[in-house]
Amino acid sequence: MGNVFSALYGFFNQILYAVASMRIPFDLIDILLMAFFIYKAIEFLRETRAGQLAKGLFLLFALYFLANWWKLATLKWVLSRFVDYIIIAVAIIFQPEIRRILERVGHTKLMGGQGQMIDSDPIEVCIANVSKAAGIMQENKIGALIVFERSTQLGEIIDTGTVINATPSVQLINNVFYPKSPLHDGAMIIRDGRLYAAGCILPLTQREDLSSQLGTRHRAAIGMTENSDAVVLVVSEETGNISIVSNGQIKRNYNAISANEELHRLLVGESDTATNSRVVYRLKKINPFGKSHSREEGKKK
Repeated sequence: MGNVFSALYGFFNQILYAVASMRIPFDLIDILLMAFFIYKAIEFLRETRAGQLAKGLFLLFALYFLANWWKLATLKWVLSRFVDYIIIAVAIIFQPEIRRILERVGHTKLMGGQGQMIDSDPIEVCIANVSKAAGIMQENKIGALIVFERSTQLGEIIDTGTVINATPSVQLINNVFYPKSPLHDGAMIIRDGRLYAAGCILPLTQREDLSSQLGTRHRAAIGMTENSDAVVLVVSEETGNISIVSNGQIKRNYNAISANEELHRLLVGESDTATNSRVVYRLKKINPFGKSHSREEGKKK
């Protein structure tokens, strides 16, 4: 018992010494940042299939330390050979997750990408039309897969389909996904508020923890958002359910109204960039010659 109490006494003494020697606020900031990064890493691992792989690596490390502690020479030698190449193994095994993390860091609001949607009003019109079309397809149980491009350029995906580059009207969207249409099986790409391409092929997710109710369209939508910052709307051909996918996470059971609200939140939101873009768009529409502008509007009416 004496050894236990002395060990506890030494442990608490070390804690008190560490607290007393802290350089406030720098050490406190250091601890909070590390706690934040660890929390985000655990949260990310839980959201993806990397969590299972991380558990496997943790068990291997635990086995290595046990082999070292119990002097199991053969097992220790085998595991030590593996540990020598662990960095390369992690880079290969977690390649999709590492890429996704770096893309998330690169697509933060602090760094504007070329693919950032600029004109807010065309995007809002596009979102409204896509939501209305999704509502119609939901009623008729017509499958659809619509990808909204954001910062990550989807040139490779667009090359697999047909470029259209048209205004995304409700009628055009429904015609593309009509069952007898030659482009209805692929995905539609929305770029800068325009229907840019259709019939495109998306990468499928490799996750094994998904519900068996999710079909190929849903798996393609999840795979697309795992490899980019795109937002994808899916209409199920079997049930007519509308789903929205972003960051590899799928949310289901939307209707035309709630889908419009969710797409608006994800693609436009209330960010400063969107607000500034709206102001710029309005200023561009202002004609310095007020009388002639009003006359032209009168003629159009």
